[in-house]
Amino acid sequence: MEFSLIICTYKRAQPLLRLLESVALQTVYPFEILIIDGSPDHDTYLMLSQHTFRNIKYHKVEPKDRGLTKQRNFGISKVDGKAAIVCFLDDDTVLDAHYFQEILATYAKYPESLGVGGYITNEVQWTFVGEKFVPKIEEFYFDGYIRKEGSRFVVRKKLGLDSDVPPGYSSEFSHGRSIGFLPPSGKIYATQQLMGGVASFKKEVFETLQFSTYFEGYGLYEDADFTLRLSNLGKLFVNTNAKLAHYHDASGRPNQYEYGKMVVRNGYYVWRVKYPKPSFISKTKWHSITLLLTLIRMTNVLDRSSVRRKEAFTEALGRIVGWWSLFFSNPLKNT
Repeated sequence: MEFSLIICTYKRAQPLLRLLESVALQTVYPFEILIIDGSPDHDTYLMLSQHTFRNIKYHKVEPKDRGLTKQRNFGISKVDGKAAIVCFLDDDTVLDAHYFQEILATYAKYPESLGVGGYITNEVQWTFVGEKFVPKIEEFYFDGYIRKEGSRFVVRKKLGLDSDVPPGYSSEFSHGRSIGFLPPSGKIYATQQLMGGVASFKKEVFETLQFSTYFEGYGLYEDADFTLRLSNLGKLFVNTNAKLAHYHDASGRPNQYEYGKMVVRNGYYVWRVKYPKPSFISKTKWHSITLLLTLIRMTNVLDRSSVRRKEAFTEALGRIVGWWSLFFSNPLKNT
C-alpha cells in the first residue's frame, strides 16, 4: 500500500529536521515526502540541502498559499497518483519506529476506514487501574485507565456541563473531549475526530472534501472541522499503538490574544457546521461552557505563582472579544 507523507511547515527548520530523522528510522517508509514550506525565510530549504533524506519533494509556497489549511490543500494537489494513503504530520513531532507500520495495519484490519490517526505519548500521564475502579471527581476514567482531570473539567462536572459522549466524539453542545483522552491501551478506537497533525486519510477522500479555508494562518480546529465532516461519510479510527511525541514548538504560533479569539470563533464555527440547528438547551450549554472556560483562564491572572500571567490575561481578553464578536460577525455568515 503506497502512501505519501505531507508535512506543512512554517519557520521550524530544526524541529522539522528531528521529525525527518525519525521518519528515516521507520520500518515502513513513505514513497514520497512532500515538504510544504510557508516560511518567509530560506532556513528550511538550507536545512534540507545540508541533509539527505529519501523521497523528499520540497515546495515553497507563495504568500497567498500560506497557512495550515491552504498548505495542506496545496500538498494534496501535489500527491503522486500512485498513493493510496495520504499521511499528515506536524513539523514538531517525533515518531516511534513502527508508526507508519501501525497506521497501515489499521487500514488492513478495517478496510472500510476513511482515516486513521496516531497516538501522542508524551503529553499525559495515565495509570492502569482495571475495570472496577471508581474514579474521584478530579480523575478521568476510560477503559481501565485514569488520568488527572484538568480544573476546567472538574468545574464542568460540578455544574453538570461535562461532555456526554466518548473521547473523539462531538456532542450536540460541542466542547467534548479530544482523542487525547483515549488511554494508551494498545487498542484501536472508533472516533469522529482526528488530530490533523497526526492523521492519515485514504486519497479518495480528497475527491470530495478539502480542508476549509475558513481557518486562516495557524488554523486552530481545522482538523476537527475536516474530520467531523468526513465522519458523516465513513468510519475513522485511532490506533494507540501508532505512537509519536509532540513537542509543541513555540515558533510560528499566534499571540495569545489572537489565539483566544480563535478558540471561541473557530470553536463556534466547527460546532455549527456539525450541528446547524442545535436545541435551545445545547445552545445554552455551549455559551455557558465558553464563558466558564474564559473565567477559568482569567483566574490564572490572579495566580502570583504563575510565570505566564500576561499570557493568561491576553488570551482571556481574546476569548471575551471573540465571544462578543459572534453577535455582530457570525463566522458562518462570513464563509
